[in-house]
Amino acid sequence: MKIAMPGILSFIAVSSAVLPVTGLAACDARSGPNTAALVELYTSEGCSSCPPADQQLSRLRQALDPAAEVVPLALHVGYWDYIGWKDPYAQDRFGERQSWLVRANQRKTVYTPQFFVGGTELRSWRGGLRDEVRQLNARPAAADIRVRGSVAPNGTLALRAEATTRAGAEPAALYLALAESGLSSKVMRGENGGVTLAHDHVVREWIGPIRLNESAARVQRDIALPAAWNRARLEVVAFVQDERSGGVLQAVSANQCAGS
Repeated sequence: MKIAMPGILSFIAVSSAVLPVTGLAACDARSGPNTAALVELYTSEGCSSCPPADQQLSRLRQALDPAAEVVPLALHVGYWDYIGWKDPYAQDRFGERQSWLVRANQRKTVYTPQFFVGGTELRSWRGGLRDEVRQLNARPAAADIRVRGSVAPNGTLALRAEATTRAGAEPAALYLALAESGLSSKVMRGENGGVTLAHDHVVREWIGPIRLNESAARVQRDIALPAAWNRARLEVVAFVQDERSGGVLQAVSANQCAGS
C-alpha cells in the first residue's frame, strides 16, 4: 500500500539495542567496534500486503549470516486506520518518523510495508536484507553506546544509556525504544478482516531524540511496565542516528547484554 504524505512533519527517531528483561537483576550492554544493522519495518494491521513483511522480520535472524549483528524493529503506523481497522500498536510518531526517513533518503513516497536498514530504504527486502546487513556490519562504528537496565520488584524498568561520537561528527541523537515480541491480533475488519496476525519486535515505548552535546549524550528513564505486557518477550533498543542524513551510526543488540 502507498500513500503520499506531503509537507514537513516533525522528526522523531528510533534507537537500537536489544535487551531481554526477564528476571533481570542488572544488565550492562556495550556496542562493538563494527556497525550493527538497525532494521526498521513500517507496517500496519490494516495493510493486506504487510503480513509477509511481518513474517520476514520475525524470521530475520534465521535469514542472515550466523554472526550478523542486527536489531529488528516493527513500527506500526496508523494512517490506514480509516479503512476500517484501528491498529492497536500504531503511534502517530512512527508515521512521522517514516516520512522523515523518506525525505532523508530523497524519496517521495511513504508506503507499507517499507523497510529501512541503517536508516536507508531497502526496496528489495525479500532478497536484499542479507547483503545490506553484511555491508553495514563490515563498517567501523561511528558511535559508542552503553545501555544499562534493571527491573525493580514493583515492575518498573530503569534504563540508563550513554552515547559518544568522534569529535567533528555530524549532529546526532540518541534514541531508546522498548519493543515486545510474541504479539497477535484477530483482525475483524479492513483488508485483513478475519485473519489472525502475529507480530514480533513491536515498538511499545519510545524515548528521544536526545541530542548529543559536544559528541556525548546521557539519558535516564523509569518505565512502568503494564501487567498485560509479556516481560519475557521485551527488548530494550538504543541507537545513535545522524540527524541530517538519517544514517544510523551504531546500535546495540541483545546478545551483547551480559547477564540477560
